[in-house]
Parts: sequence; C-alpha cells; structure tokens
Amino acid sequence: MAENYKVDNVDLKILEILMQDAKKPYTEVAKKAFVSGGTVHVRMNKLEEAGIVEKTTLKVNYAKLGYDITAFIGIFLQKSALYDQVMAKLKSIPEITSIHYTTGNYSMFVKIHCKDTNHLKLVLHDKIQQVEGIERTETMISLEESLDRSLNLT
Repeated sequence: MAENYKVDNVDLKILEILMQDAKKPYTEVAKKAFVSGGTVHVRMNKLEEAGIVEKTTLKVNYAKLGYDITAFIGIFLQKSALYDQVMAKLKSIPEITSIHYTTGNYSMFVKIHCKDTNHLKLVLHDKIQQVEGIERTETMISLEESLDRSLNLT
C-alpha cells in the first residue's frame, strides 16, 4: 500500500499545516483541514509508510547556542567516482548539517555551523580539507538568512 499511496488535497493541507509547526496537535490540524483528528492521525501514518513524511525536526537558532557562523562550502572532488567515499567521511564531521551532490562548478555543496572564525578555520583546515578525494574548497560565509520556508503544497 505504501508505494501506491495517492496523495490528495487533504493530505497536502495536513502537510502544509504541520510543515509550519510540527508540534501542532492533530486536533488543531484537523480543525484547519476540516477533517477529524482521527483522519489526521491515519493520514500521517499513511504518509510516513509511503516515505513522504520522513521525520519531524526542530528548527534551532544556532546563533543563540553560540554558533555565530553559518557557511556554505563548495567542494571540488579529484574525481566524481569518489563521491560516496568523501560523503561518508564528511558525515562524521559534526559541524556539517547538510551535504548535496551537485551539478555546476562544485561536486558537492555543504552547510556548516561554527562558533567563530577560528572554529571555521579548524573545521576547514583540520577536518574537511583533510578528507582524501577532496581537491579544493570554496567557502561562503552567510551574513544573514533572509528566508527559510517550506514549499506551499496547496
């Protein structure tokens, strides 16, 4: 059933509401989606079984926890065949919060959070640039995140 699940407008409305606030009680979601709380629960279970909903997470303000630097790093690989090997090593670096395999100038694009520029230098020099298969990197420091949103599904 999970692979053949057909998403409808009710599912999309439920997803849209919960993507804005994953902690919202199903009873409140139900009111906004004009369905019962039980329907929301059943639909969410089906969406999870279908692999559409993978997990729920918290959005954390890293700056308030002392991580004042957010940076994006374009990674050039020595050859694209090394992607899996490099990705496995990068996953072990805790400051990296996302890894993308990309087209264009970079082979990979990662997002990291660091406490300050010294921490950033340590992560770049002592961790990322030491990974075998990485030819070079380009770092862009984010000055401000002006937009972070989910897609509008309905």
